Amino acid sequence: MHANKGNDIIHQWLQQHQLTPFAFQEQAWQAILNGQSGLINAPTGCGKTYSVFLGALMQFIQFNPTNWETQKNNGLQLLWITPLRALAKDIGRAMEEVIEQLGLQWKVAIRNGDTSTADRAKQKKQMPEVLIITPESLHLLLTQKNYPSYFNSLKILAVDEWHELMGSKRGVQTELAISRIANCAMQLQVWGISATIGNLTEAKDVLLAPLKIAGTIIKADIDKPINVHTIIPDEIDKYPWAGHLGIKLAHTLIPIIAESKTTLIFINTRGMSETWYQTLLTVAPELAGAIALHHGSIEQELRLWVEEALHTEKLKAVVCTASLDLGVDFRPVDTVIQVGSPKGIARFLQRAGRSGHRPGEISKIYFLPTHSLELVEAAALKSALIEGNVESKNPLLLCFDVLLQYLCTLATGEGFIAKTIYDEVKSTHCFADMQENEWQELLQHITTGGNALQAYDDYKKVEIIDGIYKITSRRIAMRHRMHIGTIVSDAMLKVKFLSGGYIGVIEEYFISRLVPGDVFTLAGRNVELVMIKEMTVLVKKSTAKKSLIPAWMGGRMSLTANLGAVLRRTFSEALTPQAGIELTSLIHLFKLQKELSHIPLHNELLIEQIEDKDGFHLLVYPFEGRQVHEALSAILAYRIGQIQPMSFSISMNDYGFELLSDSPIPVDDSNVRELFSSNHLLQHIQQSINNTEMAKRKFRDIAVIGGLIFQGMPGEKTKARHLQSSASLLFKVFEEFDPQNILLRQAYNEVLEQQMDEVRLRLALQRIEESKIVLRFPKKLTPLSFPIVVDGLNRNNLSSEKLEDRIKKMQQQLS
Repeated sequence: MHANKGNDIIHQWLQQHQLTPFAFQEQAWQAILNGQSGLINAPTGCGKTYSVFLGALMQFIQFNPTNWETQKNNGLQLLWITPLRALAKDIGRAMEEVIEQLGLQWKVAIRNGDTSTADRAKQKKQMPEVLIITPESLHLLLTQKNYPSYFNSLKILAVDEWHELMGSKRGVQTELAISRIANCAMQLQVWGISATIGNLTEAKDVLLAPLKIAGTIIKADIDKPINVHTIIPDEIDKYPWAGHLGIKLAHTLIPIIAESKTTLIFINTRGMSETWYQTLLTVAPELAGAIALHHGSIEQELRLWVEEALHTEKLKAVVCTASLDLGVDFRPVDTVIQVGSPKGIARFLQRAGRSGHRPGEISKIYFLPTHSLELVEAAALKSALIEGNVESKNPLLLCFDVLLQYLCTLATGEGFIAKTIYDEVKSTHCFADMQENEWQELLQHITTGGNALQAYDDYKKVEIIDGIYKITSRRIAMRHRMHIGTIVSDAMLKVKFLSGGYIGVIEEYFISRLVPGDVFTLAGRNVELVMIKEMTVLVKKSTAKKSLIPAWMGGRMSLTANLGAVLRRTFSEALTPQAGIELTSLIHLFKLQKELSHIPLHNELLIEQIEDKDGFHLLVYPFEGRQVHEALSAILAYRIGQIQPMSFSISMNDYGFELLSDSPIPVDDSNVRELFSSNHLLQHIQQSINNTEMAKRKFRDIAVIGGLIFQGMPGEKTKARHLQSSASLLFKVFEEFDPQNILLRQAYNEVLEQQMDEVRLRLALQRIEESKIVLRFPKKLTPLSFPIVVDGLNRNNLSSEKLEDRIKKMQQQLS
């Protein structure tokens, strides 16, 4: 009789609000009612949240057909994991609206780093029906005594933005949490929600591995139209260089902002977002009060105000970084501007989807190049969108630092039985290949400190009591709770006005180079450094016109493999009839490139050798992204050094790299194939880079995540250099006394897999081996080589001339 009650009630509610569900939503609801698990894939702004949330409501009504409106305190029904705090409020607001209109007695609560102690205590006493949580806060929940009881009633665990989490250590945290919760809940369904990702089936398999089921993929068949408008500059230099165009074009954004209700202006780095915010206010002072800035280092209160003002249409434009990449329903945003290359197709899609964030609406995105050659990237992005070409995310394997942290998390709460947790952990995708001896080594680590650290009591965190691994020391438990998480950044210092009031955070490495009196920009304000007191930077307002723009670590993203491939193809079309507006606007640049050297086709590798007053330049153009070029240039320098000992200055961008020497570089037809061979790659990587130094840096993060280094109490965090020296000391101890140490091995593996991206490097070399290698000897710098040479000037700048003046001089000489 009540077979479809839940379905009927939700459909009635949809009709009342004149909403028509998509086919993929109907499929998802049916799958949830059938008790299935899976992954839902749909474009941004097409109701992915409702596809799981309304299914959970249907299921509840189905199970309680007579008293669903009066049922109170039902315990946790839906656990919603989200990667961003900024998302939680949006999702919560959307869910509460529906619950209220349906007359359900459900409560929705949020648990993340911003949740007050009072709210947490309330949740502990009586769990809400819906809990929206970050991976870190979920692991904190597992440190509570009696935590399994929270999950007894749980029906659905949803992982939002799974494409963002997978491929990161936060994704591994999520996998481990699912493996535990699946064994606490009576019957658990797991649903992933994902927008753009190339390897959907693998993403589903990784998510559902702990459930030991295949699950289902529900894919929305919705064509979300995206209009890409490229802003073409009036004048284009024949010799472009990175960053020279962007700010000059700031005035072109003012009419776009004026014509739109609300505009999001995406900037790739926090430092540049500060510059752009100031520039737009200078160009259009009338925007004061109508434009705001949003990035991860701005004080939380200010960020929340910006998010709220976006909803209520108080703001005309927001200059932001990836902090607003993801999101639920910023209704008023009808235009997005991408400043500079997004470096990836999925990221561009995600950002475009922020506008027209409603089913059936068109997403509008403007692309503003920061240097002329980025117009080729704009053309490549347009092609990639038509083809539906999207990057894959590779899941991480054997992250033992995350597992060490997780074991201490469980030992802080209820404690754990080794055999039970071993089986659960092995069920995850990340640890499926873990060996018994590796597991035993991890247990040794937390109980005795392992082979190398047995003499130090600080590393004996966990005791075994009646077969249960448990942390009994309150001090160790408290320290552990404070440092749950896998995001390791440079030490952050809070920035505060002398008169009171926080404005944000700044990285220690930037602020440590300033002296009192220096003026810098943060959260769109110019402030003068007064002093650093403990972990707080005290500042006062400044009216100075010039200020330093903070640099944050991780400033430069690298081109993805997919976009690199489309870019190589786009270059092949440079002087052909099918070239679009972006390529035709660069026609004089391409003609000059062809006249001086060669325009590489998609199946060619161009190498230029140029001699000038600075020395001998060897320029190589694989179009594989900065990260691959960094490794490739080091290997090439090493291999050339085997032919003839010489020293190089190296510079690179996303299109190619340069080796600069004071003597001729021995590369010609006789040896060029051998120099780009993929043979002995691993051995040459290790010999060409400071492998140990890079592993030491990686080891610092691993040691922090694995709990070997204590980062200090809140307000008195350990300085980054102290962390580094503690990590270096441990690294030395392991190298000497425990060379096979599991964390040491992980550090070297991460250097190869993540930093050097060995798999992509090998694929790039294999592609080059199959390509035609074109050697050219231009008489002067070419349009393709100029930005790379300038990049080198930027870093090896020993001149007293301003960089911009030197570049202008170089351009004049070349012209």
